[in-house]
Amino acid sequence: MQIARARELIQEQMAFSSGYNRNAVRMILGEVARTHGQEAVRRLFREFELEAQFELDPEQDYSRVGL
Repeated sequence: MQIARARELIQEQMAFSSGYNRNAVRMILGEVARTHGQEAVRRLFREFELEAQFELDPEQDYSRVGL
């Protein structure tokens, strides 16, 4: 997944804040982690403030999410 596409998908999920959207963001982060690495995940966390929005841990290894 390209970073630009991940940004688009995360923006869509941020319009809502249910558990389903939180899980969708986790799966997006998993794909980004597998493709681009943990630093790309950290950048997305900072850019979208995902820790505050979805109570996700920026230091978690998301590479195994969604396998």
